[in-house]
Amino acid sequence: MQRDANPGLWPISNPHAIRTRPLASDDDVDLAIVGGGITGCVAALEAARRGAKVTLLEADTVAHGGSGRSVGLVNAGLWLPPEAVTARLGEAAGLRLLSCLAEGPSQVFELISREGISCEATRAGTLHLAHSAAGLRELRERHRQGLALGAPLQLLNAEATRRETGSAAFHGALLDPRAGTIQPLAYCMGLAAAAQRAGATIHERSRVGHIDRRDGRWHVAANGRRLRAGALLVATNAYGHGLDGVPAPSHATVAFSQFATPPLPEQLRGEILPTGKGCWDTATVMSSFRTDQSGRLILGGIGDLQGPGRRIHESWARRKLREVYPALADIGFAYRWQGRIAMTADHIPKVVRFGPDACSIFGYSGRGIAPGTLFGTAAVQALLDGDPSAFPIAPQTRYAERFTQTRSAYYEFGASALHAVSSLKLPA
Repeated sequence: MQRDANPGLWPISNPHAIRTRPLASDDDVDLAIVGGGITGCVAALEAARRGAKVTLLEADTVAHGGSGRSVGLVNAGLWLPPEAVTARLGEAAGLRLLSCLAEGPSQVFELISREGISCEATRAGTLHLAHSAAGLRELRERHRQGLALGAPLQLLNAEATRRETGSAAFHGALLDPRAGTIQPLAYCMGLAAAAQRAGATIHERSRVGHIDRRDGRWHVAANGRRLRAGALLVATNAYGHGLDGVPAPSHATVAFSQFATPPLPEQLRGEILPTGKGCWDTATVMSSFRTDQSGRLILGGIGDLQGPGRRIHESWARRKLREVYPALADIGFAYRWQGRIAMTADHIPKVVRFGPDACSIFGYSGRGIAPGTLFGTAAVQALLDGDPSAFPIAPQTRYAERFTQTRSAYYEFGASALHAVSSLKLPA
């Protein structure tokens, strides 16, 4: 597997460590989990707390994928506005999903508190920033729809947004006080450590090659060894590698890159995002902004730093930082990294039940922290109790999308083109 030349900021500030060994012997378990991201680690923790014998297999290391590379925004809901969700799922199913996701941040922060996970948890809310007048109109509509569902959203004008962000670049913002930020890799690693304390077994460096069902059990092969499991959860999301014997998650793949400054001078820390809110904007190719507890500013945007557009994305990031925060014009980036997003065609997560007591969960479309926590918890009830209604969304027996590779290339091409054009417009 290709290694990142720069693994990014989050491994530097992660306080958690776990000890694991590759799978080296056959075993019988109640639940086998493939994938050591947030969904898999939450499921391992909850299953172990119930007294189940659970083993998690991770091809690389826990949180190696998107769970350890994300922005760290703990938001309620999806990228889609509520009425778009109900239009696609139907009113009853859509409202049920939205109601469950509204509780997502609370579940994340309660879990952090219960397990004592050190992950820079800050529940100060998040800001959806209007990058233009059209973006502000979009936020007004989202505000209307959110209030209709009882969400405690606040629409901020340009001056209030300037006070919250320390930037005059935005026309307004939508504040969601339910939300917050975490150090995402530390959260996932903390979940894994808690799962081990509860009795779960985790094997890193244990790539699953083949899965089949025989004699009423799931047989999961890795490292020349085999797990026999009563139930099976596949939670690889955008980092699946084509497991033989089960349907592959079907989605486009989007690269999201991030750039972090060194710790800012003390004076600037009190001016830039002074209350610790995480942000993202309304642009077609969105940008994200946040700080960590050491005062680093972290800028994110769609784009592949390992592809041919790397220099375009890096140039855009430098200029974007100067546009939004002119005082940081002379401060460079100390860290660069990226993760992959599993983007479904309708931007709604999927649960696929591909056999008895087995499912695959994927497609968080860039909203993986709170939904991953919710879906991982629900998977335990669904698989161990035989209750598929535990999921926030109805499982499907099959799911396939067309032209996923074409759409993946389109996202990267579009991001590269818009970043190139916007860099010409941004101040040098």
